[in-house]
Amino acid sequence: MRRLPPLSAVRVFEAAARHENFTAAASELGMTQAAVSYQVRLLEERLSIALFRREKGRVLLTEAGRRAMAPVSQAFDAIDGAFAQLRSEDEASLSLSTSLTFANTWLAWRLGGFQMAHPEMAVRLMVNDALIDFARDDVDVAIRTGLGSWPGLDADLLLKIDYTPMCSPDFLARQGGRIEVRDLLHLPLISPHDPWWSWWLREAGVDADDEKVRPGIRMDSQANEGTAAVAGQGVAMLTPFFWRNDLAAGRLVRLSDQVSTRGYAYWFVAPEHRRNVPKIKRFREWLIAEVRRDLDG
Repeated sequence: MRRLPPLSAVRVFEAAARHENFTAAASELGMTQAAVSYQVRLLEERLSIALFRREKGRVLLTEAGRRAMAPVSQAFDAIDGAFAQLRSEDEASLSLSTSLTFANTWLAWRLGGFQMAHPEMAVRLMVNDALIDFARDDVDVAIRTGLGSWPGLDADLLLKIDYTPMCSPDFLARQGGRIEVRDLLHLPLISPHDPWWSWWLREAGVDADDEKVRPGIRMDSQANEGTAAVAGQGVAMLTPFFWRNDLAAGRLVRLSDQVSTRGYAYWFVAPEHRRNVPKIKRFREWLIAEVRRDLDG
């Protein structure tokens, strides 16, 4: 016979330990902070062990609390995974979060192919540059940029991020048909505040302090920067993979053969305990195959 403490209190402890913040746990669970504090105190009294230290308006895990957090969190992950595979309605839809750039420049153009291959499953695309919290948000999978290491998430490499300056043929013609690397310091740049500019320029042999770079329009994503470049608004630092169709069609031209990178990449991520949920496995395999086909092409 199992000797389990009240599961409602354990659930509250897991959220509070993960955030190490009672207010954040209360927001996630739809409770008041006082209710979270009460449930934690109830669990501590049941165990006769302090799980948190209260210090100057904040809470910190004790050593005992820290030891309990990982297996308890893994247990809830396992429970979630078990029930997720039993929900038939869950298998009928997949919610995907990704950035504006990845969605607009590549994924949205191909997502219909997956839908046609799997007409029984609806895909809901959520475009947001903010980092999704799988424990709180109603999302199955995500495409993230970074170095590929996120605790509790399984990550598959999709695409390494590199970049080089591009502009429209019309903009190039207005500069006399040729732009040297050093000329970029004096031309309208799109999002010149982006650190990719100074990084690329230094690798091209140009000392590019922020003071030397001419101010330009600021965009919030590469998707918008590339669109502005196509419209002849200036020179943008872009990832060739995303803009190869515009390059092939002559809407954009590259100004250099040099391509730089800072080690970042796009990754397909899902909670570790849900990696082999059938719908996630199907989408992951399709997505990786599509990216590789375009990379090879």
